[in-house]
Amino acid sequence: MSTASPGATVSLDPAERAGRLHAIARAYVTEGLGKGSFAAIPYHPDVVLRAPLAPGGVHVPLVGRDALRTVWWPPLPQLVQAVRVIDSFVSADLTAAAVEFHLDISNPPCTLRIIDRFTINAAGEIVEQENYFDPRDLTHPGWRTT
Repeated sequence: MSTASPGATVSLDPAERAGRLHAIARAYVTEGLGKGSFAAIPYHPDVVLRAPLAPGGVHVPLVGRDALRTVWWPPLPQLVQAVRVIDSFVSADLTAAAVEFHLDISNPPCTLRIIDRFTINAAGEIVEQENYFDPRDLTHPGWRTT
């Protein structure tokens, strides 16, 4: 446990904390994205999101749960057809988790191969998130055949 890290916790033993981090990361995919439920994602009110498709891309983060809900989230429930969790990973200091998954998109039809990384506080809230994926299947449909 690192006392300098915003996600450190003293209330759970390491195995419980690791299990909780895995569960939060996986539920983001299955319950949030998969079921189209923003409310299922435990975002901290001041969460910071870096995403390739957010306004400003990864270099200009969206800040705040309300900004994520009103700017980043609205198109997702209509676009997501299916999700498949591949695996999840937890940092050695138990402050972060990552989830690898496939996301089937309806328009344009494609499957995105994604890894999302989360910093998660002691209360189990996501305080930072960064999406890692190649957006070209969305931004330049058919790019692989040209």
